[in-house]
Amino acid sequence: MSFTLAIVGRPNVGKSTLFNRLVGKRLALVDDQPGVTRDLREGAARIADLKFTVIDTAGLEEATDESLQGRMRALTERAVDMADVCLFMIDARAGVTATDRVFAEILRKRADHVILAANKAEGKAGEAGALEAYSLGLGDPLSLSAEHGEGVSELYTMLAPIADELAEKQESFEPETDVEIDEDEDEDAPRVPTKAKPLQVAVVGRPNAGKSTLINQLLGEDRLLTGPEAGITRDSISVQVDWNGVPVRLFDTAGMRKRAKVQEKLEKLSVSDGLRAVKFAEVVVVLLDAAIPFEQQDLRLADLVEREGRAVVVAVNKWDVEPHKQQKLKDLRESFERLLPQLRGAPLVTVSAKTGRGMDRLQDAIMRAHEVWNRRVTTSQLNRWLMAMMEAHPPPAPGGRRIKLRYMTQAKTRPPGFVVMCSHPEKLPESYSRYLINGLREDFDMPGTPIRLYMRSQAAANPYKDRKKSTPSRLRKHLGKGAADE
Repeated sequence: MSFTLAIVGRPNVGKSTLFNRLVGKRLALVDDQPGVTRDLREGAARIADLKFTVIDTAGLEEATDESLQGRMRALTERAVDMADVCLFMIDARAGVTATDRVFAEILRKRADHVILAANKAEGKAGEAGALEAYSLGLGDPLSLSAEHGEGVSELYTMLAPIADELAEKQESFEPETDVEIDEDEDEDAPRVPTKAKPLQVAVVGRPNAGKSTLINQLLGEDRLLTGPEAGITRDSISVQVDWNGVPVRLFDTAGMRKRAKVQEKLEKLSVSDGLRAVKFAEVVVVLLDAAIPFEQQDLRLADLVEREGRAVVVAVNKWDVEPHKQQKLKDLRESFERLLPQLRGAPLVTVSAKTGRGMDRLQDAIMRAHEVWNRRVTTSQLNRWLMAMMEAHPPPAPGGRRIKLRYMTQAKTRPPGFVVMCSHPEKLPESYSRYLINGLREDFDMPGTPIRLYMRSQAAANPYKDRKKSTPSRLRKHLGKGAADE
């Protein structure tokens, strides 16, 4: 049985470090400065045979207003309410602070199971703080070191009886089922999203474009931290949702500024985390601000997604406050065709993350882009099409040597990749490859998706090429002797 463990505590006590150790990956950003984590991040954790879900939370702040710290505290309290077990961490080297006592009182009232952990307890420096933790009245403290992995086995000993208790409760409420599931799939068929393997969708854009607000609108709850401040999101947070019957995993990424402006180490980590989310996504939504669309950074992000080979959907947010919608939409389409020719035909959707308008159109565009991204064309269709393309516009003959395109086949999908067997592939100009790619987009209805075209040589190998003669001819021997005699 899987249960949920929430790691809570003051800022900079080592919550994200322990989270990374439990999940076995460096998912959460870790830095020396306090307050790095702001959103709730979930991960699949394991200690020996004990499997559970762990939640990394923001540092508990004493602020309770609508400030950024107050909103972070509200999210953490929400994680406490939804978790089965709370792991309350303190800094053993700093000892028990007045803030720790306040939050211990909160946990005593709101959480069913609380485990007290004194982190950074390696060596003698943390002994005094670990002993002082008894004063919080939350039972025997667990001395551990998230950085070095000390105390994890003791954590297993404390979690095991709680897991058994929760498993017994769940079994009493679970109905008996007898359902057979056929999981046979055709590898060549487009992948159908399931709960086990949902559709992976990443949302990228500049800071304050409304990425977190958009995902909250889809979830129907304030799951991600939002606000008027730019750059609130730091980690790439993934959440799973059933979007009108389609299982989808959404990735919220940090706002990406120009590379020259990214100087701080923490922002560099946030951007690299967002780029990693793009690499693992199937469809990427490039979110623009309707007031300032298609800025240079927007174009760079869209080009990055195309180079990574992901399906692309361009969404223009904050459409509810746009006064001249018709003229603005006309200008957007013209700018899209002119500035992003490599994504010609990609869906352009106007949405309002605040009011929820346009969400149905956004889902239709995402599903359409995913279907095109998985499209496969038969070899017979491709070769008939290739013959027609060559008749309409024959390949060039550089240096008087004619380039022959013999046949074509599709080698892969996601994104669609095609191989053309030809003579002298290194001499075929890039312009002719673009001519073929544009023809593929138009004739096989693959707008907007990245297309990869590879030229391969099929020339038969000459068995006599670079072959050295084993023995000289008799004539050469004769001529050689004659020359010597003279």
